[in-house]
Amino acid sequence: MEVKFYDKVNDDLLKFAVIISSHNGKLVFCKHRQRDTLEIPGGHREVGETIGETARRELYEETGAVDFKLEPICVYSVTAEDNFDGQETFGMLFSADIFSFENELHSEIESICLLDGLPEKWTYPLIQPKLIEEAVRRGAVTY
Repeated sequence: MEVKFYDKVNDDLLKFAVIISSHNGKLVFCKHRQRDTLEIPGGHREVGETIGETARRELYEETGAVDFKLEPICVYSVTAEDNFDGQETFGMLFSADIFSFENELHSEIESICLLDGLPEKWTYPLIQPKLIEEAVRRGAVTY
């Protein structure tokens, strides 16, 4: 598996949005109902959405965030034999500072976890730690 970073690509190539989020100085991770691992909020772009709309929708759906500041960081790509027939796929990496949450989640996410550091058990261990590392390198995220 290979993860690469770009400043930009053609918008029509962006299929995903991933949002490295914080709340009161802690990183925000999601726990899916069917897994015992943690992941960064994010998901697939729907037809007719801008990538920014995807990021806002996914952040709300997966964390319940209702008041937040969202900023793009960079484009990332993943190339893996078992993913999209080995084709390089692109997403936009965002950061978000979340100020408030709804009381209830309305998705496949069971709970959110606020952490001072990185989780031990990742849902996507070959991808998401690299996204955080790049966001830190670019000065967009600190923890």
